[in-house]
Amino acid sequence: MESDSWLGLEFRHLAALRAVAEQGSFGRAATSLGYTQSAVSQQVATLERIVGARLIDRPGGPRPVSLSESGRLLLRHADAIAARLQAAQADLRALAQGTGGPLRIGTYQSVGARILPTVLNRFLAEWPQVEVSLEELSDDNELLARVERGELDLTFTMLPLPQGPFEFVELMHDPYVLVVSADSPLSTRTRPLTPREVADLPLIGNRSCRSLEVGMEIMRATGHEPRVVFRSDDNGTVQGMAAVGMASALVPLLTVDETDERIAVLELSERFPDRIIGIGWHRDRHRTVVAEAFVDEARAVCADYVAQPAAAA
Repeated sequence: MESDSWLGLEFRHLAALRAVAEQGSFGRAATSLGYTQSAVSQQVATLERIVGARLIDRPGGPRPVSLSESGRLLLRHADAIAARLQAAQADLRALAQGTGGPLRIGTYQSVGARILPTVLNRFLAEWPQVEVSLEELSDDNELLARVERGELDLTFTMLPLPQGPFEFVELMHDPYVLVVSADSPLSTRTRPLTPREVADLPLIGNRSCRSLEVGMEIMRATGHEPRVVFRSDDNGTVQGMAAVGMASALVPLLTVDETDERIAVLELSERFPDRIIGIGWHRDRHRTVVAEAFVDEARAVCADYVAQPAAAA
């Protein structure tokens, strides 16, 4: 069969293709890989012969080489293959280490401050031999990319997830609120604000929160373009700017320090959707017993957190 020729494809061929694409020349690609230029040329030529397509445009002279349309298409698949190989390496390490060894968790600021400490405290009491490492980023898309590459075992994330090889469990709903200065005329408001009322205000928001854009679209549907005057991924900065009256902060409740006497926290109309927090992992990777235990603990802690207001009422 024609596809049998692809059995001769090796990952080093794809690595050579990527290096040429990144470096713009066979010579620089060879240097980056520690090969000779002729070896890189031979690997790319072999790859082109195997797939039956020209992958590199070679203009000649001093002009840089570049990928053809076929080369760009193949490189996207090569990136996915590289991610799966990295995930396989991580799986084998985890399997060899049994129930000990590292557990690599991704998180973002609000979960890291309000949820994760309790989860870790309970988890490590049950699994003291596990070495937990944490990675905090403001962009959960990048956290998920690290899960796909096998660099993280689990990550807290916002739902729904982008397309990819992921599975998840939902942990909690986190409603959006409006944070204003304590001396704002709005601070005594008791009725939930509508999307149109919020759209008429100067706003502060997070830079990397995917779910915030859903609220923005709801406000746009009222015929008013939201006016965001400041964005930051630091929750303290956002709240501080709202506290001094710079603008009103449209943020998830989990990001708010409600003990801050400089602010008032206002409820929003049900038309504003909650931010949904989950925890995700690579669906094709072996999920260890300790990873499953961490997920179970996160679910229990989030359930307790959500139940707190009802218990206090």
